Amino acid sequence: MPDWNTRLEVKLGGATITPISSFTPTFNVPHTVLHSIEADNVGFVRQPFTFTFTMTVPAVGSAVADLTELATAGGEFAVVVAEKNGTDWTFGSLKFARCVITSANPSNVVVDGVPQASFNCAALTVGIEA
Repeated sequence: MPDWNTRLEVKLGGATITPISSFTPTFNVPHTVLHSIEADNVGFVRQPFTFTFTMTVPAVGSAVADLTELATAGGEFAVVVAEKNGTDWTFGSLKFARCVITSANPSNVVVDGVPQASFNCAALTVGIEA
């Protein structure tokens, strides 16, 4: 059985907004192949990478409203790894900083379980250690 003592959370400033139920990342590192008169495929130009992700969060309390307000204001947030030590949660390391929300998809009301809301996001800084 895996050791489930960590999870991803949305952090705004010094406060945790909500845990993340589902996280689907997409990396895009485009390259343009260069050709010459003498030969094909002589090199390439690497273009800027993009890192986007979709996160699903529980639609409880004010979390979705806070994230929606953040999206409309163009505010930035971070996705952090939270580790459980004893009875307290402490943050181990930042992995995705300066994240912005590009679109939101609130969920339908469900009869059983917790409703979920999905947010499409982009991370402007990836891989920063805390």
